[in-house]
Amino acid sequence: MSTSSVRAAGAARVDFLDLDRRFGAVTVAVIGDVMLDRFVYGKVERISPEAPIPVLRVERRRTMIGGAGNAARNVASLGAHARLVAVVGPDAAAAELRDLLAAEDRITGDLAVDIDGGTIVKTRYVAQSQQLLRSDEDGPGGLSLTAHAGLMAAVAEAVAAADIVLLSDYGKGVLAPDILTDIMACCLAAGRPVVVDPKARDLSRYRGAMVLTPNAAELAVAAGEAIDPADDDAVTRAALALVRAHGFQHLVATRGAHGVTVVGADGSAVHLPARAREVFDVSGAGDTLVAALACGLAAGGSLVDAVQYANAAAGVVVGKLGTATVTPTEIRAAAAGDAEARSVAAGGAPRHARVVDSAAEAARITAGWQRDGLSVGVTNGCFDLLHRGHLDVIGKARAACDRLVVAVNADASVRRLKGPSRPVQDQDTRAAVLAALADVDLVLIFAEDTPAELIAAIRPDLLVKGGDYRPDTVVGADVVTARGGRVMIVPILPGHSTTATVARINQSSD
Repeated sequence: MSTSSVRAAGAARVDFLDLDRRFGAVTVAVIGDVMLDRFVYGKVERISPEAPIPVLRVERRRTMIGGAGNAARNVASLGAHARLVAVVGPDAAAAELRDLLAAEDRITGDLAVDIDGGTIVKTRYVAQSQQLLRSDEDGPGGLSLTAHAGLMAAVAEAVAAADIVLLSDYGKGVLAPDILTDIMACCLAAGRPVVVDPKARDLSRYRGAMVLTPNAAELAVAAGEAIDPADDDAVTRAALALVRAHGFQHLVATRGAHGVTVVGADGSAVHLPARAREVFDVSGAGDTLVAALACGLAAGGSLVDAVQYANAAAGVVVGKLGTATVTPTEIRAAAAGDAEARSVAAGGAPRHARVVDSAAEAARITAGWQRDGLSVGVTNGCFDLLHRGHLDVIGKARAACDRLVVAVNADASVRRLKGPSRPVQDQDTRAAVLAALADVDLVLIFAEDTPAELIAAIRPDLLVKGGDYRPDTVVGADVVTARGGRVMIVPILPGHSTTATVARINQSSD
């Protein structure tokens, strides 16, 4: 058996990023096992006196659409439209799922009801970014004849309206072999390509699919042999044997830190490096990858370009906690960060955060971050001559949130607040200096004397102020706390202020 194998450099080309410009016209039919993902977050500070187990002090809870629903959410967050087809039970969890789906702008949900089944619920307990425990509530594993009929009616309608079909198999019964046979026949009759995120040991049930996306462990199980995910040749051989045995066009093997391998029926293989810079949680990463892959293919991209886009998307999502989604903006920013890291290593200049002068534009950007489950912090000031005190506030603010916006007073505002001799540096210079700081994600130049309007527009999760204020006296504190956010006061470092620095400069020049 001979194959042609290429290991592609991470920066070989970035044309694949243009795929998302066509996602708005794409519709993906997502069919599979939907579930409710619950996350319980808190802190562990002691061991239970009743048993040698940690005690989780609960601080907050989140509930999201999981399983095939998370694949649909990723399709929607990428800018495409999703038709989600799945089965639920006649229970409260199903009602909660429907409410969550109704809040999604780009997802149409068609949930068949199995009166003999139950909605799948997974609950994860998380402390200090680490999962302690997961509890599962699964359905019976098989569908009634009535549920099967209802599912297939929804499948036919969704497939007819879609450009591509995504099968999200979590092994919970919706994609059982007899049902899969009917679904594949429907897709074939409609001429729709099928992308599969598989779970079954026997991949022959997915015969007729365009591409499968098993991870390294799933690939080894399907191949019936131990496979070192770091071994390009071993992964390629196993993938090619499965492709040819079961009539797939391609197989995309995800290999964790060792990247992604794309194998075609013609024996070609392309190995792409992993893109994640820091891994916090792999929950749902496969959903993100297969959703981005389906969108890329439906948008007219080549398989390798679509896989590169999907690989970049997965590299972003594993840096988030919980079942998460990604946006084209984040993927582009991550790709730019990769390019920047290579540039800096070669002696180039580091990245700068974006600078905007519109609260509405800042709110649009931060709303995207918040939709992806990221907490947004805001701090503000004149930042005329950047000093150690400023850096202390900014550093502590960024440590307390996922994304930090630094709002800087415009020149006219500084003159009103500080007098006609200030600012020493104009607003563009001050903003550029702030944007170069690693802890800053966005800089907003604002014309008002207080940040009240921009805080109302951005609605941050965290408001940070340097000084000796009480939290309730900080401008905008009422807006932040009313929506469950918090206010943090960072004491000023003694001996560090722009006014004192300017005074010393003036004295030395006398």
